[in-house]
Amino acid sequence: MTGTPGRRRATSADVAREAGVSRATVSYVLNDTPHQRITEATRQRVWEAAARLGYAPSAAARTLRIGRSDIVLGLLPDWPIEHVLGRLIQQLTNALAEHELTFLVHSSGLPARPLREIWKAMTPAAVLALDEFPESEAEAMRTAGVEVVMAVYGDFRGEPRGPLVSEEPIGAAQARYLAASHHRLGYAAPDLGRLDALVRPRLDGVRKVCAELGLPEPEVRTVPLDARDAAEAVRGWLAVDAPVTGVCAFNDDVALAVLAGLAHLGLRAPDDLAVIGVDDISYAALSQPPLTTIVRDTDAIARNMARRLVETLDRREVTADPLQDPLRVRVRESA
Repeated sequence: MTGTPGRRRATSADVAREAGVSRATVSYVLNDTPHQRITEATRQRVWEAAARLGYAPSAAARTLRIGRSDIVLGLLPDWPIEHVLGRLIQQLTNALAEHELTFLVHSSGLPARPLREIWKAMTPAAVLALDEFPESEAEAMRTAGVEVVMAVYGDFRGEPRGPLVSEEPIGAAQARYLAASHHRLGYAAPDLGRLDALVRPRLDGVRKVCAELGLPEPEVRTVPLDARDAAEAVRGWLAVDAPVTGVCAFNDDVALAVLAGLAHLGLRAPDDLAVIGVDDISYAALSQPPLTTIVRDTDAIARNMARRLVETLDRREVTADPLQDPLRVRVRESA
């Protein structure tokens, strides 16, 4: 008997008949049940039969065996999924797979299905949200049996306080680098209000360093991803009393827009305005001039996030401290 397209899905009974063993033996072998006296030859016969039939234990069966689902539901806010966020999703998928967990991602961007329909359909072991969402929703998840509800940039009652990953050190690292040679800083914010959960702490980091070093409050301007509009922001920085000479950009995309705005005015970094970004995207090294930027170790972040989630699932004592986010400055020619 062999599996063919269009046939009904193979069952454990089919595997048992194919291998000439009992259904219990099939279950013990495929679920790797400990303390069973099954010869290696029998195990091999069961695995070969399962492979021929295209059979694998169902998710429900695995849930019964290990006592919980192996799914971690990742909730994405309505953010652009590109560059670093895309890389982080892939690295989280890999890191959770090392703990035998499956990472499934759901974006809240319209017209996506309502969140409650998603988690009710799969009852995941854990929910990892990149942004906060109503406590009532988190409480409903826990009541329905979701063991862990964690937020990266928000917090819920009964969960670790504060962000899992702090964005404030990023702005602080940018400001410290520029402050070595610039005494009036600007901040280039994106024109996407839905990114506020990231913008606020990064800007706070810049503000705190300026206050610590006795520098003026940073001059904040919104910079769209358009050369003409970005040029207006550049004009504004250069026109204030004690003109801005160094700009911390929210990320590399915004920093590249600032460089485009400078070029539109016939100006150039760093002579007319120094610029530093965040993320070290591939285009950063190709810009004119090449972009100085803050580099994050997203693989370390993903692994630490997965470890924190698994420790919480296993009911181990978990610190409320933010995860370590190694940062370094990649020095190029823009600052």
